Amino acid sequence: QVQLVESGGGLVQAGGSLRLSCAASGRISSINVMGWYRQAPGKQRELVARITSGGSTKYVDSVKGRFTISRDNAKNTVYLQMNILKPEDTAVYYCNAEGRYYTGTWYYTADFSSWGQGTQVTVSS
Repeated sequence: QVQLVESGGGLVQAGGSLRLSCAASGRISSINVMGWYRQAPGKQRELVARITSGGSTKYVDSVKGRFTISRDNAKNTVYLQMNILKPEDTAVYYCNAEGRYYTGTWYYTADFSSWGQGTQVTVSS
């Protein structure tokens, strides 16, 4: 179907910045929504930010003003610029994409929802 490959995680000091990237590939017809989720140890996975194909964005309150999500529709890629990082931002970050893909039969398409493998972000105090 559709594969997502993330990059850009790492270790950074509090107050620093990181930029995550996630590229989608496969039999993509369209991608409606791309987003970033995170999961810290012992906690549930939560939505960090999401962006529609039209550019509408949504953020969890804890990252508003610090994180910016953007996407390049031509490259099927979504980015997450993270500034003023805090230790509580430490988590595994996952990319998600939802849209339609070509099934391989004529030009029929079907829904997909795919996840990346996750990338670790660690913020030291």
